Amino acid sequence: MGNLYRFNAVLTTAVLAVTLSACTDSGPSAEDAAQELAAGLAELDVSDSAFTTVEAQDVTTDLGAITEALAPLAPEVTVASVESTGDDAASAQLDYTWDVDASDTDWTYSTTANLTRAEDEWQAIWDPSLFVPEMRVDERLEKTEIQPERAGITSADGEVIVTERPVVRVGIDKMQILEAEQPAAASALAELLDIDPAAYTEQVAAAGSEAFVEAIVLRDDASRTVTDEQIGAIPGAIVQADTLALAPTRTFARELLGSVGQPSAELIEQSGGTLAAGDITGLSGLQLQHDDQLSGTPGLEITSVSSDGAGPRQLFEKAPVAGTPLAITLDTAMQALAEQVLAEEPSASSIVAVRPSSGEILTVANGPGSNGLQTALLGQYPPGSTFKVATSLALLREGFTPDTPTECPAELDVEGRTFKNASTYPAQFVGTIPLLQTFAQSCNTGFISNRDIVSQPELAAAAADLGVGVESTIGLPAFFGSVPEEAEGTAHAAALIGQGEVLVSPLALATMTASVGNGARITPTLLAQGQDAGQPPSSPSSPSGTADQGDATAPSALTPEEAETLRTLMRAVVTEGGAQLLGDVPGDPVLAKTGTAEFGSEDPPRTHAWIVALQGDLAVAVFVEEGELGSTSGGPLMEAFLRGLVP
Repeated sequence: MGNLYRFNAVLTTAVLAVTLSACTDSGPSAEDAAQELAAGLAELDVSDSAFTTVEAQDVTTDLGAITEALAPLAPEVTVASVESTGDDAASAQLDYTWDVDASDTDWTYSTTANLTRAEDEWQAIWDPSLFVPEMRVDERLEKTEIQPERAGITSADGEVIVTERPVVRVGIDKMQILEAEQPAAASALAELLDIDPAAYTEQVAAAGSEAFVEAIVLRDDASRTVTDEQIGAIPGAIVQADTLALAPTRTFARELLGSVGQPSAELIEQSGGTLAAGDITGLSGLQLQHDDQLSGTPGLEITSVSSDGAGPRQLFEKAPVAGTPLAITLDTAMQALAEQVLAEEPSASSIVAVRPSSGEILTVANGPGSNGLQTALLGQYPPGSTFKVATSLALLREGFTPDTPTECPAELDVEGRTFKNASTYPAQFVGTIPLLQTFAQSCNTGFISNRDIVSQPELAAAAADLGVGVESTIGLPAFFGSVPEEAEGTAHAAALIGQGEVLVSPLALATMTASVGNGARITPTLLAQGQDAGQPPSSPSSPSGTADQGDATAPSALTPEEAETLRTLMRAVVTEGGAQLLGDVPGDPVLAKTGTAEFGSEDPPRTHAWIVALQGDLAVAVFVEEGELGSTSGGPLMEAFLRGLVP
């Protein structure tokens, strides 16, 4: 609508045609006075107008008091018409438009200003009803925002994941306890709720004398262990029933779904005025990323309130618009299973499952050792030998087949650095062995010995064709991997076995595996069909000296024949290599690749454990931040997950 403080008075052709007898004399006309008055009312400052019985400054003071609760809003006021009502008298119709919020709905109305002329000066008769229809001298305007119903998050088939669930808000009501007793009560409540006593005691002390100081919000279900009786035994402690948008359990897809609550000072500042203290908004995850869709549009009510407490009298109302549910591809049963499988893993861990035929992300599970971090989507780790899927693709493009001989010595020196195989590497596969066994047994030296055949750009291109490093808009920020496009010597050798500067997330490896299963590069998606993913999220920065591979629009060169050969190699890992524990999992044959990636400066170094698997139309990546080998740390988790899916 434009600047609320800028006057935009418009005099229509009809008004210009009106001839007032009083205007035939020299001096300002009634039209001039009406225009001046409209301009002042729009600025809430009528010091340039004259009034019959009051001073202009007093009217300006009245306007400030009437509109104080609406600040910084002010109306746009235009003169619709001016008519003579007698000798030295006229009336002007004033049209008001209040741009009350960001929507296209405005508060509009008209009033009549009565004008009289005294000693060649047109004066207005002041009454609050000149500013707002039927407003009395003892009334003031108030604005109340009406919160809309927040929408839930559902699965693609409509199963409710996040919805309004009962909670209790627990805190100290300072009006129910003497000031001297408040510190002890706050400390006791904090200890009962297992929150910081010192911080909460300070929060209670800083609040107003009549405040309810919330300590925590608890689910009001079977998981709640603190009872009303325990809370009620503490002076001033009370329980307030409420609802909040929550998942089925406290831990279910917590990092993915995010949380809802009152905004922090930082969020309020970043919102540009759309959020205020006490509002309910998305704070993290999907709840934050898609808050506009989920939160809906607030309603608004403007009322006049009398100083004697009468009323309020409604002047304007705009109904709230409920939020729109967000449908995601998560499989709730599979997600719960993945979290159960990871429940006892002490280090950061994750399980990501993707449907190869569609790219739908089915699980985004993080273990408790991730401590609330989004390991599955944002983790950046070297993939170790799981990356040999991409290296093998690059070799296939150089004419290799599963039967092509490769040299697999026990050790291999590259520019002074010695590369070895895992300590558990079977001795019978040292020497010249076919690519199938080099892959199945995960021979590091066998892949590195072909470093002069596969260049670093070719390796990076093969990874990109499998989806590693190719960004996609999934509905949340995610790291899709990073492979250096240029590397030589030991850096290139390390890259061939998924070390050095090669980094992936569990999502990136699940995408790679799903692309092999699909026979063409897949584009992962978390949002169900028809949902708006919004603008592509900003990916975490690539490590220094590396580059992201390709972009989501560049076509992949992966062929169905190449993918079929990669599946043959991955099946050999289960039948002859390090993932034989998956050989008797019921259902379609399991294909896999294990991986172990060294990190840190200890001797021996610590290791990440990886395993990826294909079974029918399911691709899975399992990650353990501090494991042993991919087969011994990741393998049992993968087995438990796949067996758990069996009906």
